[in-house]
Parts: sequence; structure tokens; C-alpha cells
Amino acid sequence: MNKNDVVTVEITDIGVGGEGIGRVDGYTLFIKDAIIGDVVEAKVMKAKKNYGYARMMEIIHPSADRVEPKCAFARKCGGCQIQEMSYERQLAFKEQKIRGNLERIGGFDRGKIDAVMEPVEGMDEPFRYRNKAQFPFGTDKEGNPVTGFYAGRTHDIIANTECILGVEQNREILEIILQYMKENCVAAYDEKSGKGLIRHVLIRYGFTTKEIMVCLVINGTKLPKADRLIKKLTQLEGMTSITLSPNTRRDNVIMGNSYEVLWGQGFITDYIGNVKYQISPLSFYQVNPVQTEKLYGLALEYADLKGTETVWDLYCGIGTISLFLAQKAKQVYGVEIVPQAIEDAKNNAKINEINNAAFYVGKAEEVLPDYYEEYAKTHGGEKARADVIVVDPPRKGCDETLLETIVKMEPEKVVYVSCDSATLARDLKYLCENGYEIRKVRGVDQFPETVHVETVVLLSKGEVDSKKIRVEFSLEDMDMSEFQDGATYPQIKEYVLEHTGLKVSNLYISQIKRKCGIGVGKNYNLPKSEDSRQPQCPPEKEKAIREAFKYFGMI
Repeated sequence: MNKNDVVTVEITDIGVGGEGIGRVDGYTLFIKDAIIGDVVEAKVMKAKKNYGYARMMEIIHPSADRVEPKCAFARKCGGCQIQEMSYERQLAFKEQKIRGNLERIGGFDRGKIDAVMEPVEGMDEPFRYRNKAQFPFGTDKEGNPVTGFYAGRTHDIIANTECILGVEQNREILEIILQYMKENCVAAYDEKSGKGLIRHVLIRYGFTTKEIMVCLVINGTKLPKADRLIKKLTQLEGMTSITLSPNTRRDNVIMGNSYEVLWGQGFITDYIGNVKYQISPLSFYQVNPVQTEKLYGLALEYADLKGTETVWDLYCGIGTISLFLAQKAKQVYGVEIVPQAIEDAKNNAKINEINNAAFYVGKAEEVLPDYYEEYAKTHGGEKARADVIVVDPPRKGCDETLLETIVKMEPEKVVYVSCDSATLARDLKYLCENGYEIRKVRGVDQFPETVHVETVVLLSKGEVDSKKIRVEFSLEDMDMSEFQDGATYPQIKEYVLEHTGLKVSNLYISQIKRKCGIGVGKNYNLPKSEDSRQPQCPPEKEKAIREAFKYFGMI
């Protein structure tokens, strides 16, 4: 396959970024905006040895599952990857995604998966579900302030105040802010020059309480003529909190490290089930409250608590799952690396008068092993135990040290809540090789119109095979035959940007590839002078790139 070849392709799968995947004579092509079942004419734009990227030129035969997108910007915007796929097909795709990873990466038998897999929990209305939105601001060619969302894989703003995944109140808030900027000559931030004031606006909405928060992220410390903006915003029903978050860093991290209250209070409140939460501009809080209640309800159902259990909730965030569990357990211990999240968790426990939940700051892979070892020292060698352990890790999954400690503590049940079924499958493989069995698996569609899906798994103690040998594992154990060359440079950049807010160059990625012993192509753009020096990858970016390599199974 060569660049500029025009081919006819049937789409059979969806990639991690929402691209349609098809094959021509065994050669894999990724085609943006194509969905499963489409037959398309596509032009090859980039050709690698085993795979390539193509642009869809024409839909020859549309899929039976293709629908007209509700948003006119669906293809341009990077927010919705599969809005042109019927919702029923989206759910089927997400279930197959979970199944495929369990089979291919976890090595689980298809019959076993069929026995434990439950249908994906979808939404009755898969739009207007987000309680949080972050809008970047910029300037159009005429010099007017604009806001919207970034086009896919870029920082080019698609001007649009109406996102159908967000609440309807967002549009009026954004239009008030844009009008304020025009009338008072308040400039939008420019990433290239570092000048301008308004960077982003964060809007939060309480689905139960109807409370609204607006937080302006600015490249400075003061908002000129703020009273004029406050007067307009406070006329909106439900306005509860208006805050300012200074951020003068020259990076892609959206929020500043602090915030100042301009009007009202520094938080809004909302409920998941019967648990009340205070949510500040810097709080982590699930963006889809309707599905979050189902997700946590499922975790609670799987835990099947009777009131006598000790439960550990690892990666607990602001205590959302912990406080659900505490209503049914004897004692809950939550662990989270972010200090502010733990402060929020303690405060939320106090608000709800929950006294049997304790929270600790630290890495789960350090706190639990340290606790296990310390317990043995102070209890005459007796092993620390837990009745139930719940884990809800980031995309990279659980650290191996943590999994080892979970196995040592021998909980009767492990409830694994995952936002990435690939690393979930890897971790389940380890747990099942060390005495656990999968009892139930169910996906929860937290993010309709996107390729992402949450998964909840129940494991319990099974029969330990004495013949089994402990196996060291990593993402290298995955069957990555479809992607022999590993992740592409754009995929690595996207991962790093999404997870750390850092931008990394091809040069930096190549440097770290060489450090890790990963082959890279010859550099034909060498400096003319032997004395010329290339910029070296900073430590924080090297760490982020290595995390991406681990995620994609390259190291």
C-alpha cells in the first residue's frame, strides 16, 4: 500500500481514537468518520509497513447503523467520535470491546466470558449528560473572542457555544461571557504569544440541586470590570458560585492551582443516590451523574455487604464510592494520591454524617503494601486482611506491587472498576493466576457518543491451582500483532497530552525510544554543524512518554 492510493474498504472495527478500521488484502487502514458496516472509498494519506491512515472520500454503502449526527460539528470537533453510529450499535461495540480485550489480552476463554458477561448498561437519553464542561477561548480572524471545543488532535477552536453533550445552560453562560469580553475589551488568551487574559471557562451543574458554578481561568490575577460580568451571570436561575482560577503557566494544564471566590460560595452541591457531595472548581467528580449512580450501585451490588465487613477503596478520589460502601460496611478505608481530593472526601463524609470511613493520602501501590507490612510487625506476624477491596485506577491500571498485596490480604471479593478494559484485562489475568475467579462483568456507558466505556468486575476467591507458577507480566504479554510497530507518534502525543497536559515533540519521543531500546528510523534531518546541540527531553516529559510507552505495551 502506498500514499495516495485510492481503495474501497469495508469497516469492521473501531480504533481507540474512534477511527474506523478496515483491511485491504490484509493491510490495516484507519479511517476517520467511518463506522462499522460502512463500505467507503478512501485515499491513503500515510502508509506504514503494516498499517496506514486514510481519508474517507465517499461512503459507497452506508452501514445499517449509520445515523445523522445531532451536532453539526460532530466530524470537526474531537469530543464525539462515534455520534454517527446508532446508540444501540454503540452499546454493542462497547460490549465487544470489553469482550475482545478480556479474550485477547487477558487470555480468558470465550465460553468463560459468555458465562460472566452482562449487557452494557446504557442511557435512556444519550445526550445532555455532562455536568461539567471546560471551554477554551481564543480569537477569530476578525479579532473577535470565540469559544467552543478543540478540533480533533489540534488546539484549533471550533467556535460553538452549543454542545449537545452538555447542559442547555452552558450556551447562555458562554454568550454572556463573550459579550462581556467584547464590550469591555477583555482579550482571549493566545497560546503562541502567551498574551491575553481569558484562557478557559469551567461550568459545573448539579443535576439534582440545579446549582450552577462558573469558574474563569485567567492568565493573570484580576478580572477587569468583574462586577459587570457578575451582574449578568447572577441573573441566571441556579447561579450559586462564580470563581476565578489564576493560571499563568505556559502549558496545557487547564486549571490553576487555586481559586478565588468572586460571588456566592466556592462550591456547589449535588447528590449521587442519597449521598451529598460538595464540589469545588478543583474537585474530581464524575461527569455523568445518571450513569455514575448506576456504576456505583453496581459496585455496591457486587460487593454484597452485610454490615460486618472491612473494605478498602483504592484510588478513592473525593470518596464517591467510599461513601456509598460505608452505608453498608462496618469500616471503609479510602486511599488517593491527590491531597485536595482526600480533604474533599473527609468533608463529604462529615456532611453526610458518615463516621466509619477513613481516608489517607498516598499512592495506593505504596499505602496498602506499607500497611500490610506494618500490620505484621505490630501483630506478631499476623497477616492483615480485608473482606472486600475495591479498585478504581486510572487508565494505566493497577501497579503490580498493589496486585501482589491484594492477593496477600486474601479478600473474599475484589470489585474492579475500570476506565480502560485493556489494562483491566491485564490485571484480571494476574488476579486469576493467583487464586481469584471472575464472577461477573458489566460495562456502564459513562460517555455516550464516544469510544470510552467503564467496566465493573466482581472477583472472588477460587480454587488455587498448586501447579501454577507466578508469572511476571506487563503490556508486552498482550497480543499486539495488529500493531507490530507499537503506537504511532500522534497516538503517543495524544496520550501524554490527555493524561499530563504536556506537549511532546517527535524528537523527544525518539530520544526516549532510544533510551528504552525501541528501534527508531534513521534521522535524515541531522544538523549541518557537528557542534550543533539538539534539545534534550526534560525529566517530566520523559516520565510522561515512558508512561505512554507502558500503556501501549512498548516497554
